[in-house]
Amino acid sequence: MKEDGNQSNLKYFIAAIISPVIWGFMAVLVRNLKSYPPNQILNYRVFASLSILWLVVLVFRKAYLRQDLAYYKQQTSNKKYFWGILFLSSVLLTGNWLSYIYLVNYISVQAGAFAYMVCPLLTAIGAFFILKEKLSSLKWIAISISIVSAIILGWGHPMEVFWSFFVAILFAGYLIVQRSIQGFNKLNLLGLQLLLSCLFIIPLEVINHHTVPVTIGFWVNILILAVVFTIIPLFLSLYSMIKIPASTAGILIYINPIIAFAVAYFYYNEGFTTQKLISYSLLGVAVVLFNWEYLKRILPKMA
Repeated sequence: MKEDGNQSNLKYFIAAIISPVIWGFMAVLVRNLKSYPPNQILNYRVFASLSILWLVVLVFRKAYLRQDLAYYKQQTSNKKYFWGILFLSSVLLTGNWLSYIYLVNYISVQAGAFAYMVCPLLTAIGAFFILKEKLSSLKWIAISISIVSAIILGWGHPMEVFWSFFVAILFAGYLIVQRSIQGFNKLNLLGLQLLLSCLFIIPLEVINHHTVPVTIGFWVNILILAVVFTIIPLFLSLYSMIKIPASTAGILIYINPIIAFAVAYFYYNEGFTTQKLISYSLLGVAVVLFNWEYLKRILPKMA
């Protein structure tokens, strides 16, 4: 039975790894669409993701949908809270997607990687103030070092730091808010969030209408962005949270920016100045210190 338990936990661990690996390469798809306005890319990404996701839910996952509807009907006093939290999470997710598209296409791929490097630290700060989660002295030291890292990077690159932190804050907020929604199937929740996102962006699309692209390349990239870089990794990430501890997820999320930095350097030839190397190195130290307590527990097991 122990072996079966290990195999069961392994699939959650694999799911937790795959999602940041996929996201690490997302800048490539976003850059392929650089000639289009960021809000147009966002609109079609959301529309395509919503259509495909609800097709999957209605065809293959009706049982989970019925379970969630039954669970929702049982909630007597929490319905307004549920919709409020769902609305907030949709706003944060939509804002994160739009700002990330702008950051990668108009600032740099490195800045996008920096955003998701600092995101877990900002999530911890938000959880401390909002959810009253405790932080050790070592974690506060790590957070302080990351602030110094941002100041160094911002000395001469203020817009890069601003947009990196803006993207990171929105996603950190989304992760914190997600912790408040319990008892519902994760894929169904994602479908509702995308539906609310559509309600935000449809009026904006009507006001600032764009001509519908007719090139095959645009739609191929949008479909890949919707399925491979949106639905699959978000579902795997939410699915892994069922069994994977938050500390483990906090470590694995760094796979995303590490790959993104590699893509920026090797694929887009974005060089590193001395200033950036110092800033990124300090941030790397902060990441290690922040996760040191967990690393001490897993390193002997890996030896």
